[in-house]
Amino acid sequence: MPYTNVFLQIKENLQIAYRQAIDCDARLDELRKAGHGKFVAIFTEDQGFTESSNRFLPYVQELVAEFDAMQNSTHVAPETLEVFVKKLATLLQTLQVFKLSK
Repeated sequence: MPYTNVFLQIKENLQIAYRQAIDCDARLDELRKAGHGKFVAIFTEDQGFTESSNRFLPYVQELVAEFDAMQNSTHVAPETLEVFVKKLATLLQTLQVFKLSK
């Protein structure tokens, strides 16, 4: 498979995103209990996600599903991979910013 090393990196980053999403979603729960965090979605449609949620985990799940489809595909177009990596980077950056904004 031509993208073996890239797929390994993606898998590692998805695991990181999953762990961070759980932590950040718990923090969102705390903020909601305090009367904050009254937004509808974390990401806008133009950021590439089809999911619309006020939690991080559904976005991670969307990326995992896309990644599984790419791994099961016989051919992955470079453009498809590029769009996926941009979405993953957006998610990881947003998780990091949220995590640091205590």
